[in-house]
Amino acid sequence: MSLPRVGVGLPMVGPYMGPDAIVTVITAAERLGYASVSSCDRLMLPLASDWGNVYGLPDSPIYDVLETLTWVAAHTERVKLITGTLSALFQPPIVLARRLATLDHLSKGRMVAGIALGWMPEELTSVSVPAGGRGARFEEHLAAMRACWGPDPVEHHGPHYTIPRSKVGPKPVNGRIPVLIGGVTQPAIARAARLGDGVILACRDWPSTEEQIGWYKQAGGAGPIVLKAGPMLADQQHAEPPTAWTPPYVLGDLEHAAAVGVDEVIWDLNIVGMPPEQQVEELARLAEAMLKVPA
Repeated sequence: MSLPRVGVGLPMVGPYMGPDAIVTVITAAERLGYASVSSCDRLMLPLASDWGNVYGLPDSPIYDVLETLTWVAAHTERVKLITGTLSALFQPPIVLARRLATLDHLSKGRMVAGIALGWMPEELTSVSVPAGGRGARFEEHLAAMRACWGPDPVEHHGPHYTIPRSKVGPKPVNGRIPVLIGGVTQPAIARAARLGDGVILACRDWPSTEEQIGWYKQAGGAGPIVLKAGPMLADQQHAEPPTAWTPPYVLGDLEHAAAVGVDEVIWDLNIVGMPPEQQVEELARLAEAMLKVPA
C-alpha cells in the first residue's frame, strides 16, 4: 500500500514563530521532497478566563495566513501552498478571490485554498458575521469567488453578496484554484462533498476521523482527503509528549491513514512546540524512513 503524500505545518504560531523559523522549515520541506506546506488561521485569542480550556488554542498570536504564504512562495519553488483552513466569511468574496489568485500568480500556480465557515463566536462577532445562516452564506461566498476566477465579465447577485458586471483579476494560473472545504460536523462535510474539490479534516483521534471520512464518502465525495495532524499515535500514547517521534510511530499512522482513504497528511510539529531546528531533524528522519517503504 502506498503511503499518502505528506505536507508540513508552518511555524506561524507558538513560541518559535517567526520569519526565520518559517524559512528554516520550508527550506527543509522543499529539499526533502515533502508535498506541501500548510498555514493555520486564527483571528483573535478571546480573553475569557476559560478560553484555553474551551477552545484548546495556543496562547499566542498567529500570523495572517496569506501574508505568511506569500513569504513562503518567495522562498520555495515546488511545494504546494495550502491555507489550512482559512475562514472565508471573514473577507468579502471578491477580496479573498483576488488575494488567493494573486498568491497563485506569485507562486506560479501552487495555491490550494483550504476554507471553512469559522466557528468561534468572538471571531464572528468581531467581523460582523451572523452565527445563523453561515452555511448558506458560505455557499454563496464560494460561488462568488469562483465567478471571480472565471472568465470576464464577472457578475454575481445574491442575498448576501453583489458583484456588479466587471473585469476582475488576476485569474488563477491554471484556470482554477483547487478548493478544499474543512469541517467537523456531518452537514459541513457533506457540503465539502457537494461543493469542494476535496475535504480537509483535523485529526483528533482515529475513530472520529474515520467517521468523518465515512460521511464524506457517503455524501458522494470523490476528491482528495487531506488530514491535518500532529504526531498522532504518539499523542495518544504519552501523557507527556516526548521530544522526538520515531519514524515507526509516524509510518504506522501514515499506513493507517492510507488504509482509511486519506490522500495527504499535513504533519504539524508546531502543535507540540517543537523548535524549528528539531523539526528539520524529524522531517529528515521521516523522509529517509518513507523512502524505504515499498511503493
